[in-house]
Amino acid sequence: MLGTYFYHNIIRKTVIAFGTLFNNIELRRDSEVMKVPLAYGPTDKFLARLDQNPDPTNKRVQITLPRISFEMGGIDYDASRKVAPTAKVQIPIGDTTKTKTAFMPVPYNLSFTLSIIAKTQEDSLQILEQIIPFFQPHFNLTLKLVDTIEEVRDIPITLNSINYEDLYEGNFAQRRAILYTLQFTVKSYLYGPVTEPSTIKKSIIDTYADMDQAKAPRVTRYSVTPKATVDYNDDGAITAADDAFVDPDDDFGFNEIYSEFTDMKKRNPVTDTDEDIT
Repeated sequence: MLGTYFYHNIIRKTVIAFGTLFNNIELRRDSEVMKVPLAYGPTDKFLARLDQNPDPTNKRVQITLPRISFEMGGIDYDASRKVAPTAKVQIPIGDTTKTKTAFMPVPYNLSFTLSIIAKTQEDSLQILEQIIPFFQPHFNLTLKLVDTIEEVRDIPITLNSINYEDLYEGNFAQRRAILYTLQFTVKSYLYGPVTEPSTIKKSIIDTYADMDQAKAPRVTRYSVTPKATVDYNDDGAITAADDAFVDPDDDFGFNEIYSEFTDMKKRNPVTDTDEDIT
């Protein structure tokens, strides 16, 4: 089972959707309106750039503040949202009777860290107040997780905590940076491979002389297969050769076959076939 290739881009879609929530945050100072930059990456990376000396030949500033950064921190299984592992999702294919099938998704929690870096407290509070009122503490985000079966789900995003840190230590040569760190949990789902089940074209019913099939001989077998009502291969006649071309959405009849087993004492229900004893 393992080794069958499939990739639904679910984790990537979740990361992009999470970051998109914060890509239109604005900062206003008097009549000046500034869109706060957003980037994916660890906070330490941006703080390191803040402490580096700028190259006067190539840069005029070290790093523009304020800014927002985020990153995914971990993936954990969520047993509280577990569903029946054998249940399936079935989606019809177009106007036909065929379907695409996938097992029910597995619930996983994705941890995210969002950092707000600013030079002044006023700037950081402006950004913070544009975010936290939407989380009470949940915010639902609708995502199409699997394109092939058009599976759309509401993904709750939970704000777990908010931490504050002032990185200014009193040295006038050091730039001040105010840091707010927000911890989020995204309750997403991961899906397995999507398959297209084969069409059932033969039905078999066996009749036994006793309820114990392991010991009792089989008495009869009743088989049913589709029977073509149209000359599919254009040979001028409707024959058994046309039966292979019957589709589930066609009009068709049925071929019925009865097989009786007379030499029941020699019957082995495990190894014998119809041809062995009919």
